[in-house]
Amino acid sequence: MKDRSGVRRRPAAQLSDSIAVARVMCILGIVYVHAWTGLPGPDLALVNGTPQGMLRWGLMELLGRSAVPLLSVISGWLVMGSVTRRSYGAFVAGKARTVLAPMVLWNALAILIVSGAAYAGLLQAPKPDTLWWTIDELFCLARPNDINVQMSFLRDLFICMLAAPALARLPGWAMGLAALAALVWAISGVAFPLVLRPTIPFFFIVGMLARRHDLAERLGSAPILLTLVPYLVLATAKVWFETVGIDAGLDHPVLLRTLDVLMRFTTALFFWAVAWRVAVSRAAPALLKVEPYVFLMFCWHLIMIWVAGPAIGKLSGPLGSPLYPAFLLVQPLLVLAATVLLGKTLLALSPTAALWLSGGRLSVETGRPRTA
Repeated sequence: MKDRSGVRRRPAAQLSDSIAVARVMCILGIVYVHAWTGLPGPDLALVNGTPQGMLRWGLMELLGRSAVPLLSVISGWLVMGSVTRRSYGAFVAGKARTVLAPMVLWNALAILIVSGAAYAGLLQAPKPDTLWWTIDELFCLARPNDINVQMSFLRDLFICMLAAPALARLPGWAMGLAALAALVWAISGVAFPLVLRPTIPFFFIVGMLARRHDLAERLGSAPILLTLVPYLVLATAKVWFETVGIDAGLDHPVLLRTLDVLMRFTTALFFWAVAWRVAVSRAAPALLKVEPYVFLMFCWHLIMIWVAGPAIGKLSGPLGSPLYPAFLLVQPLLVLAATVLLGKTLLALSPTAALWLSGGRLSVETGRPRTA
C-alpha cells in the first residue's frame, strides 16, 4: 500500500521493531565508548596513535559516541505520540519513574559498589570526598558523573521531558526555532547547567519533528545510499581532522564542534536506516528478545566494567597487548550477557527491584520481560 507521495507504507510492527533494534544497536555501541583499557590517562594518550589506539578511537567515535543522538531522536519521537494525552503532572510523574528514578538508584549503586571497592583497595576509582560530590554524583546537577558517566544522558533527557508538553504544542516553525537554538548552543560551547549536553535537546526536538512530519518510515525505507554516503563522508572528514587537520592548525573549537554535530546527525540517520532493515531480517528475533534488557545494560554497564574489567584484563592484557583487540571487540557482548543474567535474577528474586531499576521495562506480569 502506498500513500499519495508514492512511499510504501510499512506495517506498524516494523516501525516498533526498528525502534527496538536501534536501541540495542546504540547501547551496544555505547559500551565501546567506556570499554576497559587498563591504562591511566597519561599512558592512554601515548597509545592513541597506535593501530590498537586507532581501532578503539574508531569504535568510540564513529560508532559508539555517535549512537547517543539516535536514542535522543527516538525519545523525542515516542514522547510526541503520548505527551498530549495526559495531564502535565501525570506525564512528569511517569517520566520520573521511568527516567529519573533509575538514574538515581543506579548512581547510588555505583557509589556503593565502585567507591566501596576503591575504599577496600580492590581497584582505583573515584571515592566520595565531599558531601557535594556525593549529591552531584547522585543527581548529575552540575556535571557528568565520575563513575557512571553515561547517566547524565538520563538527567538531560528528563529535562527534555519536562519541556516536552510545551514543545509538542508549538507550531512547526516554533519547534524548528527551538531545535535551532539548541543546535547553536551546542556548537557555541557555552556551558550552562540547564542541560549538560545541548546536543541532547537538539536531537530530542528533531525526533519530535520527525513524528509530526511522519519521517520515520520515509527515512528508514529510503535507499540506503542516501544515508550511507553522508555518513562515510563525515566519518572520513572526522578521521582526517583527527590525524592531519588538527596538526595542520585546523583546530578551531567551533569548527570541530560543528563537524561533531554533523557526524552525529548523519550517524543517527544511517543507524536508523540499518535498524529499519535489520528489523525484517533473520537477526531481528534475537535482538528483539534482548531489547527489554538494554536499558538495564545502559544503566549498569560501567559498574561492571569498573569491577570486572580488571579481572578479565589480566587474561587479555591492557590496550597495546596482543590479545586486547579481541577483548575490546567482545566487551559489548560480554556486558549484554551479564545484563540478561542480572535481569533474570532480579525478576526471580525481586520483581519490584527489577521494575524500579529498569524504569518499568522489566516486568513479570506476563512471566517474561516486556518493553515499556
